[in-house]
Amino acid sequence: MRELLLLPRGFRTAGTSCGIKDDPAVFDIALFVSDTGSSAAGVFTQNRICGAPVTISRDRVPSSSTRAVVINSGNANACTGDGGLKDARRMTVLAAEQIGCDENDVLVCSTGVIGHALPMEKIEAGIPAVAARLASTPEAFADAARGMMTTDTIHKQSVRQSKINGKTARVSGACKGAAMIGPNMATMLAVVMTDAELTPDDADRMLRHAVNDSFNCISVEGHTSTSDSVILLANGAADTGPLDDNAQNLVQEMIDDVCEALAKAIVRDAEGADHIITIEAVGLRTREEAHIIAKTVANDALVKTAIAGCDPNWGRIVSCCGRTGVELTDSDITLRINSTLIYEKGIPIEYDESALSESTRKNKDVTIELGFPFGSESLRFWTSDLTQEYVRLNSEYTT
Repeated sequence: MRELLLLPRGFRTAGTSCGIKDDPAVFDIALFVSDTGSSAAGVFTQNRICGAPVTISRDRVPSSSTRAVVINSGNANACTGDGGLKDARRMTVLAAEQIGCDENDVLVCSTGVIGHALPMEKIEAGIPAVAARLASTPEAFADAARGMMTTDTIHKQSVRQSKINGKTARVSGACKGAAMIGPNMATMLAVVMTDAELTPDDADRMLRHAVNDSFNCISVEGHTSTSDSVILLANGAADTGPLDDNAQNLVQEMIDDVCEALAKAIVRDAEGADHIITIEAVGLRTREEAHIIAKTVANDALVKTAIAGCDPNWGRIVSCCGRTGVELTDSDITLRINSTLIYEKGIPIEYDESALSESTRKNKDVTIELGFPFGSESLRFWTSDLTQEYVRLNSEYTT
């Protein structure tokens, strides 16, 4: 039985079906609402081809008065021209009417198939319907997470809480994503909420810090989508008051933890995946070097298929390091797979290949650790293996 996860104070959420998807039992619309104006920040896709909701929401943050995020799934409202922008704005108007606020205080996200106009007659009915279900219960939070899903097999949530200035403050988040995952960012949406008090500038800084080490460190196949959005809302309802440096650090830690948990949940739900792969690059001169090495290994089809086949073909991993542009030689690389030393400072190490293959077959989690002698910078990156099932699912996506 899934744990019931709590919303921060002063937030209500809901999810329901309005008929965008073929199956009327599958939720396809979600609403996240703060009862008062909140500081809001957002981080969005870096794909120059972006969905209409990204354009609308990007223009409305940072903000000190945001009240809601309205989301539909099953249709990305991307590559839809001026009509798509009109429809995205209309979604914010409809949500604003339901909760009693200005349309500019509503953000909007859409996810699903690209290139199709939104079925606005269904959304016109769906937003009042989802607003009628708004509640602060764990069940309502789970419903909102379900309303965001496309090819996800599970809804994804995470919660952390801590004492801040003598008050219990909470950070709660929900996200969707299972494919088209490749920073910066991925085919994913996330809404993170906190009842701690943050300024818009603080919210923006904290969200970017969290995204940099979470959603920007995951990949399934390396494709950056048109719709990616991560939104943070902070309404101050926990009555923490203004935060000193220590309190801000605690809130940052909670936001970081929630974003990392959600990012890893996306990789765990990757389409067709049999293995979740953690790549650790340590001992680099800069964070950028660590990131490019880890990301290159994560996105390499030969590495991913080797893991799918439980084949410790380590030459593919070492070879990746040499094509990153990072200044190194083979003698600078030490490699471990699942803690087994494979390659040390340019020299292959004898190991039990059959035992390592069998351990990979039995365990869903695989760790690739690449060590270098250059410095103290490190980075952790998450990806999935590449299976025949992934190819099948994505070759049949629209037909």
